Amino acid sequence: MPPTPGPRPFSPRPSPISTTDVARTGLRLGFPTVLGRETWWEEDRPAEGGRRTVVHRAADGALTDLLPAPWDARTRVHEYGGRSYAVVPGHGIVFAHHPDQRLYLARPRAGGEPGLGTERPRPITPEPDEPGALRYADLRVQDGAGGPDGPRVWCVRERHHQDATVTRSIVSVEPTGAGEIAEWVAGSDFYASPTPSPDGSHLAYICWNHPRMPWTGTELRVTRLSDGATWTVMGGPAESVLAPLWCDERRLYAISDRSGWWNLYRADMSGSSCEALCPAEEEFAGPLWQLGGLPYAALGDGRLAVLHGRGDLRLGVLDPETGTLTDLDVPYPGWAPVLDADGDVLVGIGYGPDAPRSVVRIDPAAGGAEAVRREIDELPGAAVLPMPRAVEFGAVEFGAVEFDTASGTSVHAYLYPPQQADEGGAPYVVFVHGGPTAHATSELSLEKAFFTSRGIGVIDVNYGGSSGYGRAYRERLRGRWGVTDVEDVVAAAKWLVAEGLADPGRIAVRGGSAGGWTVMAACGASDVFAGGVSVAGVSALAPLVAATHDFESRYVEWLVGPEDRYGEREPLARADQVNCPMLLMQGLADPVVPPAQSRAFAERLMARGVPCTYLTFEGEAHGFRRLETKAAALAAELSFYLQIFR
Repeated sequence: MPPTPGPRPFSPRPSPISTTDVARTGLRLGFPTVLGRETWWEEDRPAEGGRRTVVHRAADGALTDLLPAPWDARTRVHEYGGRSYAVVPGHGIVFAHHPDQRLYLARPRAGGEPGLGTERPRPITPEPDEPGALRYADLRVQDGAGGPDGPRVWCVRERHHQDATVTRSIVSVEPTGAGEIAEWVAGSDFYASPTPSPDGSHLAYICWNHPRMPWTGTELRVTRLSDGATWTVMGGPAESVLAPLWCDERRLYAISDRSGWWNLYRADMSGSSCEALCPAEEEFAGPLWQLGGLPYAALGDGRLAVLHGRGDLRLGVLDPETGTLTDLDVPYPGWAPVLDADGDVLVGIGYGPDAPRSVVRIDPAAGGAEAVRREIDELPGAAVLPMPRAVEFGAVEFGAVEFDTASGTSVHAYLYPPQQADEGGAPYVVFVHGGPTAHATSELSLEKAFFTSRGIGVIDVNYGGSSGYGRAYRERLRGRWGVTDVEDVVAAAKWLVAEGLADPGRIAVRGGSAGGWTVMAACGASDVFAGGVSVAGVSALAPLVAATHDFESRYVEWLVGPEDRYGEREPLARADQVNCPMLLMQGLADPVVPPAQSRAFAERLMARGVPCTYLTFEGEAHGFRRLETKAAALAAELSFYLQIFR
């Protein structure tokens, strides 16, 4: 008998999308602000070393970078940062400058408006003993509260002491005077969302303590500013409360997951009453990784612009008196949890499978939506862009075969088929998001199109522990990091094969940070993958706990449990079971996952003769920012896939 033919070699399709095209899309539009016909937002500059500027759009549509190089509007609070600027009407903007972390005031040039450029920024907070020892984030402006009757900027201040301890407090700064700083609240390990009441007599805020994270247990507190009296309005160790906003002098809106879902509530500031405004098994917010975002906004007529949904969040308008929620008919099915409003004008960050992440101005009454800035100016042809399909393994409504994970719960994912699949299944890459308390969305991704246009499919997995699907789904990972996440990404690969979509010998897995942990662990726990790509992945727990930053220093207690479990969970302990090729990439200035994590795993594989490439990037931190780094990393990843798929 003639020999059975082997699998045909994989040959990538020609694609119009280059590595540089993908690298240029990393603008990371964020934290928009609207005042009348003017709009502001943060925006990265990958071609300028990855610095961040604040962009202003004037009433006539003109765009201006308010901060020329080398100014860099980034805060390092919690190392993940967040909103780094605030608009001070009539005075310019206040922002945190990345190199020294001080707050600066950038005034409009004499005779001009903010959109016409600013004077050289001047510092308004003191110079610390060590650069970056004092950091500021979550900036919010209160008009007429400073002296004499000038504006006041409220923010979270993070102090790094010489003994390596970190403390935080809520302070106010008077930006137009001598920069006087007053500390109002201290004592908790973490703070967020400092929000003064309309009459200026009280301050609402979110706080929590180690070992909790802001998605496991927080409190909404109110402090009376005249005498410092403080009390808890909502929350506790088993309730995540987020995003307070005053609706009048006595009542507050806030997000809470006390029902099992992050829903919107209205509470008396005394804590005596609390009502759900629109109870639903949907999320109205996301996890608080960065400070300064608000997932809803008050409109001029008393209604609220809100985000809600499972996975992707839709934009709607909620009447808090009737509980009626009406979705807006806008061409952006998904939204980042950062909204701002001024009267009846709303601004947010919208996206869709065929629409890049964009700063969008919306008129809720008329239903109009105008994209004032897009992450991608010129898109490739529609035929090149993959249209994702939401899938659940084991859910019959998606036409899938019955396939449950070992945990007995269906898994959420987005499927991106390749342009042209070979008979017998296409090569696929299983994407694993970081966090791990985060989630993948269906937004247009030129990075995914880079692969699918070349004939490589993608499935982006929201494994158990991901946000976006309620507290119970997040709790699937509690004490099971390295188990549930690994089961679910392996299940994704097996589901692709069972559906006839993937070539069983050509499935890879890739992820960054916490996703890199899952990649390394999965390659040691299963032979389903032909190779793995980890970027800044966690490989060993004890060194991570000893060296990582304060915000996540106790996160492992929730994710894994006591130290005696470390050896059975961490990828480094499973390295001897990894037999597939791996590509590991790491920024050498990473303060979140130290480079030693990737290096130790790479050395273990190399010592065993397992094919492993270890690439490092000088000056890059947790998440690559520079255009040349992003392009080089993507080129290395594609080369790796072409080698293992052939």
